[in-house]
Amino acid sequence: MAEIEINVMVSQCLDRRIDSIETVRSEVAAWQSRRDNLQAKVNWQFTTKDARVKLKRLYPTTSS
Repeated sequence: MAEIEINVMVSQCLDRRIDSIETVRSEVAAWQSRRDNLQAKVNWQFTTKDARVKLKRLYPTTSS
């Protein structure tokens, strides 16, 4: 989920060159506030079981 939100933030908020860290912080805070107010949710397109099969090589399981 974090990777999805970071991708959304980059495309909606950080898609340009910003010359100061203060501006970045301000932009991200405004973006986060808006996302929180909208109660943005992730729309999962597959089940956890399907994801484990599809993404097995990216997120291998560890056996105990």
